Amino acid sequence: MQKTYNIGVEATMEVIGGKWKPIILCHLRHGALRTSELRRAIPNITQKMLTQQLRELQEDQIVHREVYSQIPPRVEYSLTDYGESLSVVLNQLCVWGEKHIEMKQEQGENINLLNKDDVPTA
Repeated sequence: MQKTYNIGVEATMEVIGGKWKPIILCHLRHGALRTSELRRAIPNITQKMLTQQLRELQEDQIVHREVYSQIPPRVEYSLTDYGESLSVVLNQLCVWGEKHIEMKQEQGENINLLNKDDVPTA
């Protein structure tokens, strides 16, 4: 079966589209994270959804899953080299979002942006 895209961004959105994937990927840009660290960084995502999104990103070779044989078992997720190629795009999305929040704040909206340092990681 042949797939047809009308514009390249369709292929991009097929891989990284949706509510959670870009957020997961933005967190992984800073280094490998365990599932529990991702859950703390993304408090509104359910465990089921996080697992599903990580599996899909693995299937698309964007995310690597490393299992360490220790007790208890430790699993870390990181960007693959192919996933790293999205860093420029993800960075631009983050920067645009920050500027958008600033504009909304200047218009009087009550919006908060947690800094990376404000997100618990331990």
